[in-house]
Amino acid sequence: MGGYSFEIITGPMSCGKTEELLRRIRRCIIAKKKVKVISPDVDTRSKGDYIESRNGLWLDAVKVKHSIEIMHFVKDAEVVAIDELQFFDSNIVKVITQLMNEGKKVIGTGLELDFKAEPFGSMPELMCIATKVDKLHAVCMKCGCEHATRTQRLIDGHPADKNSPLIMIGGDETYEARCIKCYELPDVKAKQKALGLKLLQFNKK
Repeated sequence: MGGYSFEIITGPMSCGKTEELLRRIRRCIIAKKKVKVISPDVDTRSKGDYIESRNGLWLDAVKVKHSIEIMHFVKDAEVVAIDELQFFDSNIVKVITQLMNEGKKVIGTGLELDFKAEPFGSMPELMCIATKVDKLHAVCMKCGCEHATRTQRLIDGHPADKNSPLIMIGGDETYEARCIKCYELPDVKAKQKALGLKLLQFNKK
C-alpha cells in the first residue's frame, strides 16, 4: 500500500471503471489510509459531491474545476483517487507526477478514447506515466460480445455524427459500449459533400 505509484483504470463506458475505483478505495480505507477522492465538476451525473458507480455504490468526493486545485485538497492524504481523468485540463499530468513525487498513491479512472474512438484528453500521457494500467472491457450492447472497447454516443437512439461536440455528459440513454465491429461513426458532412459532387457531375452531363 506504499506511495510513489499511479494506478489507472481505463476502458469504455459501462465497463465498471468507477466500481473498481471504489473497490480499491475501500481497501485503502480498511488499511486505515488517509484517502481523498476527487472528481471534475464538469461531470454532472452525480447530483452532489460524490462519485457513483452504475450499480449504486458511491463515495464522498471533492469536485474541482481546474486540475491544479487538486493540490489544495490532498495535502494530508496518503491515497488520492481521481475519477474521470479525461475531463481535466493538461496540467493533470504535472499534478499526478507531483503527487507521486510526494510519496502518495494515486488511483484514477478515465475513458482512453472519446466517442470518435480518438485518444481522449491527457489520457495517452497519463497511461504512459502510470505504474499500473488496467484496461477493462464491457459487454457490447448491440451484439452481446464481452469485448466492447468503444463508447458509442447516441442521439435520439441513433449513432451520433462525427461532428458532434466532444464533451456531452450523459448516461445510458446517451452512451453505450460497443465492440469494434458494431461501433458506428457517421459523417453527415462528408456524405453531403459526396452527394453534392455527384449532383454537380450529373448536372454537367
